[in-house]
Amino acid sequence: MKVDHIDLVQFHEILRFDDPDRIFAKDGALEALVAAKQAGKIRYIGFTGHKDPRIHLYMLATAARHGFRFDTVQMPLNLMDAHFRSFGHLVVPELVKQQIGVLGMKTFGDSVILKSGLSLSPLDMLHFSLNLPTSVVITGIDNEKVLNQAFEATRTFKPMDADQVAAMADQTRQLAMEGKYELFKSTNYFDTTAKHPDFLGGLTSGVEDLAPGPAS
Repeated sequence: MKVDHIDLVQFHEILRFDDPDRIFAKDGALEALVAAKQAGKIRYIGFTGHKDPRIHLYMLATAARHGFRFDTVQMPLNLMDAHFRSFGHLVVPELVKQQIGVLGMKTFGDSVILKSGLSLSPLDMLHFSLNLPTSVVITGIDNEKVLNQAFEATRTFKPMDADQVAAMADQTRQLAMEGKYELFKSTNYFDTTAKHPDFLGGLTSGVEDLAPGPAS
């Protein structure tokens, strides 16, 4: 890549409550990234996830317990998030409090939200996410039209007041209550590590030694 360091490396798919404990375990992944940071190979360390805000909060609590502070946290932030396992309500305020970078993703729910029948436009949805206290809103771009849409969203964005935000969120309430259009929360369809558990490394290391013997 012809660079001498990487700006940001994030632990991907923090989806389970045992993920933080595994990352912060002795000789775990965090030690490797901290060593890389101390060596000047990376500048910042963060984590991502899309399943449940409580898991994000546990990751933050686990970090605090180990005397570590993340630089960034990435999560879904969209119009429907407010009504089902809300990262915007539960995680974002904590990140703002700790002055941790907020990376918003899945503005369109991997395009599923666009198929929900909402009368709101993609620009409206981008504006909603941009109005949150985010450091950056990440939107997938696979063609020139979508690229220009992102440019247009930033060009036309104006901060919204609480009434405007509430009015937009209310339009999604009934559709969003069960996570039907946020499949990354309500199903494992987008969980790469569910399909490839080997990506998680040695999950059973040491378990055999602790397993109970035959019943007497």
